[in-house]
Amino acid sequence: MPENGSSVTSSTPRLGRRLLTAAAALPLTLAGLALATPASAAPAAVPSGPTASVTLGDSYISGEAGRWKGNSADSSASRTGTDRAWNGSSYDPSLVYGPTAASGCDRSDVSEVLGAQGIAQKQINLACSGAVTGNIFRASNGGQSLKGEAPQADQLATVAAQNNVKLITLSIGGNDLGFSSVISNCVQDYLVWYSYCHDSQQSAIDSKMPAAMAGVGKAIDEIRAVMTNAGYARTDYRLVLQSYPSPIPRSAEMRYPESGWSRSDTGGCPFWDGDADWARDSMVPQISKALAGVAASKGAQFLDLSNMLQGREVCSTSAQQPTAGSGPSATTSEWARFLDGGLNTTQGVLQESMHPNYYGQQALGACLSRLWARPTGNYACDNTAGQDASGMYLTAE
Repeated sequence: MPENGSSVTSSTPRLGRRLLTAAAALPLTLAGLALATPASAAPAAVPSGPTASVTLGDSYISGEAGRWKGNSADSSASRTGTDRAWNGSSYDPSLVYGPTAASGCDRSDVSEVLGAQGIAQKQINLACSGAVTGNIFRASNGGQSLKGEAPQADQLATVAAQNNVKLITLSIGGNDLGFSSVISNCVQDYLVWYSYCHDSQQSAIDSKMPAAMAGVGKAIDEIRAVMTNAGYARTDYRLVLQSYPSPIPRSAEMRYPESGWSRSDTGGCPFWDGDADWARDSMVPQISKALAGVAASKGAQFLDLSNMLQGREVCSTSAQQPTAGSGPSATTSEWARFLDGGLNTTQGVLQESMHPNYYGQQALGACLSRLWARPTGNYACDNTAGQDASGMYLTAE
């Protein structure tokens, strides 16, 4: 309306009429744009399915070595009660690893996610032995399949759509750093070359560390993207990155002498004292510190497992192998699988070596249960000497 109260007449210049017409149409135009906004831009709702706890990553969380209740140099039948794959007449790894025994992903029936109590209605293990960070990424972002399975982030997308995911626990980076190569080289230096491995392997770890940690960071980003696309806010679930325990003790805690064949043929720990000290007190803490840094930069909770097997390692003076008269026990047996490739008769498969075994997996599950009760903060998980998995406890870091 003009200021003098008169209406617009035919005497109004054409340009004025066009401007007024455009101004009048503007609200309708904006309304049309608002209606054209894709509905998908609105935040999606978190799925209303059963609550779920999910694990992703490599062999240290898939449940590798869950077949074994301690270690025994007895290579026959049940191996002094340690081999859970013994069915009375033959060995059937699928009794422990289910269908993944055939593929080698080796998701055991005592894997960490299954042993963690009081977290969710469903426990879902997507981890696969041998996985590297690239096996976590979505296929659309460079992820690669492994052992016949789609990248784990793509599998997570399906799980996240069908369940209300409350916790995601990730163990990854060890294979990017070449864990298996480190072990292989150190064992060869003990059995064949009679030389130390720690200098060359430290250099190898250092050279791979930047790319490996960048991969871990991207894996976390990929998991976050999957959850966001599925309708989750960060506050709807928790993401935990965990580190790796040392499967062998420092030299002062080795129960077999450095020289002779008992370390390899009986104990399954063929490492020189100097290399054992380096692995236990240098390499494992270095990797844990690097992973803690990635977790902090990505807003993930961190679970430090570097001392989780203290006193329960392969060949530790605080543990022992079972005998015919005294079977395996959570309070006395080793909690990690020995390197049976050094024994006169190989048991199981080599890839199980140097991983938390049946007892170790139970301890990992207890650690995760305890962390679930601490919604914020970073923690180290340790065991109590002489106790089973119920003696696991957390220390703030």
